[in-house]
Amino acid sequence: MDLSKMAVSINKAINTQEVAVKEKHARTCILGTHHEKGAHTFWAAVNRLPLSSNAVLCWKFCHVFHKLLRDGHPNVIKDSMRNKADLSDMSRMWGHLSEGYGKLCSIYLKLLITKMEFHIKNPRFPGNLQMSNRQLDEAGENDVNNFFQLTVEMFDYLECELNLFLGVFSSLDMSRSVSVTAAGQCRLAPLIQVILDSSHLYDYTVKLLFKLHSCLPADTLQGHRDRFQEQFKKLKSLFYRSSNLQYFKRLIQIPQLPENPPNFLRASALSEHISPVVVIPAESSSPETEHMVDLVTEDLVDTDIPVQPATVVEPRFDDLFGTSAATDPFNFNNQNGMRKDDKDRLIEQLTREIQALREELESFRLESGRLCQALRGRVNELEAELAEQSHLRMQALGESEFLRAELDDLRRVKEDTEKEQRSLTEIERKAVANEQRYVKLKEKYTELVQSHADLLRKNAEVTRQMTVARAAQDEVDSVRREMQEKVKAAQEAAARREQEQVEQLQELQRELISSRVELDTLKSTMASSQQSSEELSSQLSTVESEKVELAGSLLKKEEELAGLGEELERVQSSLASERESGVKTAEALQNQLNEKESREQALESQLVAARWSTLQGAVEEAERIVQDSLAQLDDPAHISCTSSADYLASRCQASLDCMDRLHSARDGYLADNTGVSELVRAVTHLAHLVGDTIVQGSATSHMVPVEQADALSDSVKACGAEALALLGQMKEQESLATADSATLRAALDGILATAEKLRPRGLELQQGELGDLVEQEMAATSAAVESAAARIEDMLNKSRAVDTGVKMEVNERILASCTDLMQAIKELVLSSKDLQRDIVDSGRGAASMKEFYVKNSRWTEGLISASKAVGWGATVMVDAADLVVQGKGKYEELMVCSHEIAASTAQLVAASKVKADKDNANLGRLKLASKGVTQATAGVVASTKSGKSQIEEKDTMDFSSMTLTQIKRQEMDSQVSVLELETKLQKERERLGELRKKHYELAGVAEGWGEEDEGTG
Repeated sequence: MDLSKMAVSINKAINTQEVAVKEKHARTCILGTHHEKGAHTFWAAVNRLPLSSNAVLCWKFCHVFHKLLRDGHPNVIKDSMRNKADLSDMSRMWGHLSEGYGKLCSIYLKLLITKMEFHIKNPRFPGNLQMSNRQLDEAGENDVNNFFQLTVEMFDYLECELNLFLGVFSSLDMSRSVSVTAAGQCRLAPLIQVILDSSHLYDYTVKLLFKLHSCLPADTLQGHRDRFQEQFKKLKSLFYRSSNLQYFKRLIQIPQLPENPPNFLRASALSEHISPVVVIPAESSSPETEHMVDLVTEDLVDTDIPVQPATVVEPRFDDLFGTSAATDPFNFNNQNGMRKDDKDRLIEQLTREIQALREELESFRLESGRLCQALRGRVNELEAELAEQSHLRMQALGESEFLRAELDDLRRVKEDTEKEQRSLTEIERKAVANEQRYVKLKEKYTELVQSHADLLRKNAEVTRQMTVARAAQDEVDSVRREMQEKVKAAQEAAARREQEQVEQLQELQRELISSRVELDTLKSTMASSQQSSEELSSQLSTVESEKVELAGSLLKKEEELAGLGEELERVQSSLASERESGVKTAEALQNQLNEKESREQALESQLVAARWSTLQGAVEEAERIVQDSLAQLDDPAHISCTSSADYLASRCQASLDCMDRLHSARDGYLADNTGVSELVRAVTHLAHLVGDTIVQGSATSHMVPVEQADALSDSVKACGAEALALLGQMKEQESLATADSATLRAALDGILATAEKLRPRGLELQQGELGDLVEQEMAATSAAVESAAARIEDMLNKSRAVDTGVKMEVNERILASCTDLMQAIKELVLSSKDLQRDIVDSGRGAASMKEFYVKNSRWTEGLISASKAVGWGATVMVDAADLVVQGKGKYEELMVCSHEIAASTAQLVAASKVKADKDNANLGRLKLASKGVTQATAGVVASTKSGKSQIEEKDTMDFSSMTLTQIKRQEMDSQVSVLELETKLQKERERLGELRKKHYELAGVAEGWGEEDEGTG
């Protein structure tokens, strides 16, 4: 296959059109991976696509990639693991969207990553998950741990498949026929691959769970069963919803799961399990229309064929009697001695067959007519559906036009906003340019005023020179006329610009009038001064030419000054408008700034309130934690919990360290309230540590003598009260700074001191003391068992003297079972002593018994602890039995004590035989004694349960006087009570498991379980 053709098919299959991926393009991609033996070309083409920017494109990529993982070459999974990080980043990116294809792409990418990781961890599983039972067994390598882990991985895998199923259905409007629209088919198409994977995962999960239940206890697999129940309900619902969609009916045959899930607690239920099989019909050339049209056409043509019964009967007649029967059907010419009765019977038989064939033909005709009618109805339904889709398409087009118009409006608004932004920028730039131009014009105006003043001074100088030219009257008159015209022009220009110039011109007029008077007086002397007048005339002509030039330059300057004044006015007006707009903008910005400051102040106040609310919530939660710990002290089930003094001391020390951290965090919060997170963490951590100290202190008190146990219980209760008092002070803002933790610290110090006193001596004991302690503890255990047996005998005698009837029978049965248990424990303790003696004799060598105990101190400490537990359990059980016989105790407490004794004896057996030879005779006796203790414990539990059922009264249920509504109400109340009790039972079981886990951990730390013995070898 040409790889370029594969690349073209990839681009055609993965596009932005919201339609389903065409099968031919996906098939080309699958064949390309087999031809290439990998997925290099596929990833080279996909990496060039913008998957992170288009959700539809990413969705169709996930669909094609899922097909390649299932049906492509096996190397596709290995080649795709290189892109796992990119797929994870893309999944997180699309996960930020809460709806549409973005959310679906995030879920689908997580599913594909999970699928790749599953096949990498389990390479025996092919991409399409099709395996036989033998291959499934080989995948687990016949190891129950492998089957356990494989089941968990399949649960995770199926969970991802179900999440995608639910995500697609939640994104569709199921009230409309979405499965026949292109957009709906685009979302539904990948679910075919999910259905194929889910059916195999469900089948394999059922088979693996049956296999695990045959190897492991049912309690261990409770979590597996609960998770399977949840996934079974979801998968059954999704398969049912999918089978009703028109899109899937013609592409895939979806199996239906059974009404109820398999019962894994019954091994024979595996034979009832039917593997779900998904059937994919043969693909037609046009799955949209051609398949249904061909089917309708064939049926319609069949109904139009005329019925020809002769053509149906004749071939069968020829088959029976041969071809000659057509000319002589009854063989009258060759009867061969056949009687007439035989022929009549043959004719009747043939007549009946013909009638049966006619009836069969008629039934075929009726059936074909019915099918034709059904197909016509189906055609009408499809036409109605097509009309509905056309209507929906028109609505979608209208909505598309409306959205397009809204998009155009938004674009125009955006363009107008951008234009206004550009205009504002241009105005600011022009304002700066006008400011610079105004400065330049001002400088130019100053220069023009200076030049105008110079011209005025020159004009005054010329005027003074004219006074000399009074020699000739004619010349003076002409000069006067010219001067008057010039003076008038100068007066008009000076009146528009400067008042000073007007005053100077008026003074010049007065001087001209006086010069006229002087000219009249000089007329008489003009003749004598004619010669001098000629000289003055030449000078005057020179002055006049200079005056004309100065007047022209003055006129030009005045014109320039007028133009500059107009330009200055325009600039000033535009500058004023720009200043007004700038002032308005500044005011708006100042208002926004003020609003922002007010919002910041409000947010700051809200933040302070939220911080204080967070601190109050943390303190209240801490109070609830401490109160819950105090409440556990009064819980009867807590009496079976034990702990060690070492662990109690560590909890006390951790609480004291946390109080220092709380003090520093409180000071930091008071200095700066932004440090509330550190204070919240310190308060929560202190509450957990104090609560743990209270619980562990109470559990430790169960392992010590009564006087010390009472003192330790009072100390932990006082500690809880002081902790609640401190937290109560921290809830109030006024008393937070003055909250005193000295009393709580003193209470914790007291518990720590008590724990230090109660800590086991261990290796601190001297050699002689450790050896003696073993003997003392074993002797004390024997004495405790003897004392318990004597007390039980005494209680039995008292019960016979006081009780009668059923109560006496119950008490005798319970006390008898307790006596048997004490006898079995006594036998166990004796067997343990004999086995320890053999162990010491065989392992000490030349050393003494005490030196052997010191050398194997860890084993010795475990032995001592087990002996203490057995003696304590026997004492507690006798106390519980005494209370039950007196009618003051609980039967459940007696059963719990029995189980505790069984556990303690098992600990003693384990501690005794850890160093024993497997062929030792005393070891066999010890095992038999251990089995006897187990059987006796079961007897105590059975007798207790039986006695409880006999003693307790049962209420007679009379519903005859209740109405239907009352019965329904009582039924609902009963259901609520059942659910509450089941929830409480589940929580108590979880709590019991955690307590046991903690107990084993503390016992291991205190006694050194699992460690190698010191000094061995």
